[in-house]
Amino acid sequence: MATAKYKRVLLKLSGDFMAGESGFGIDPVAVDEVADQVKQALAFGVEMAVVIGGGNIWRGSGALARGMDRATADYMGMVATVINVMALQDSLERMGIITRAQTAIEMRQVAEPYIRRRAIRHLEKGRLVIFGAGTGNPYFTTDTAAALRAMEINAEILLKATKVDGVYDDDPLKNSAAKRFERLSYIEALNMGLKVMDSTALSLCMDNNLPLMVFKLTPPDSLVRAILGEPIGTIVCK
Repeated sequence: MATAKYKRVLLKLSGDFMAGESGFGIDPVAVDEVADQVKQALAFGVEMAVVIGGGNIWRGSGALARGMDRATADYMGMVATVINVMALQDSLERMGIITRAQTAIEMRQVAEPYIRRRAIRHLEKGRLVIFGAGTGNPYFTTDTAAALRAMEINAEILLKATKVDGVYDDDPLKNSAAKRFERLSYIEALNMGLKVMDSTALSLCMDNNLPLMVFKLTPPDSLVRAILGEPIGTIVCK
């Protein structure tokens, strides 16, 4: 059996993966497909934590355009991520995976409050930890939450799952001539304005030397290949 390249990783998932083809809400089939990839990866002995976005349920940009207060919109987005956390946790536990959900905003009836040492202890015991509610603060994205949590739990790499197979110099869905990068430095990604992660998250990774892999979550063995260290996406590093 192959050996995982990384001992501990953090996986960043967009909320869009929870929605399936509809692009909105939660599709149980789509959630199960994501959970199955996580289950396959865990079989290699890797310790894994997950951060999920909430864009399939709530996107604050539209509300902001209609005059909603930014902080209110962001808090609503944090609550949306917790719904996704619960859906993924349910799917994983039906597959026999022991999980713990932690939220940056306390919701004790559905999840533990985020406590760094407790999260690390769960990982050491072989439990999958799912983080919800972002950083618990408005004006920060779930990309930033993923970078922050990855550093707090001492993850060796941040894996960002997307719907394209890496980072390009233009949108590959609109420009067939777009160039794909196999490796970038943090500074190159920031200076070129590439849509890797938001600039705050990328700067956090750079300041703390946390490698980032951007990869496509299809086909179904993609996450396994990522944790085995196969060159399936774009690596952003020092």
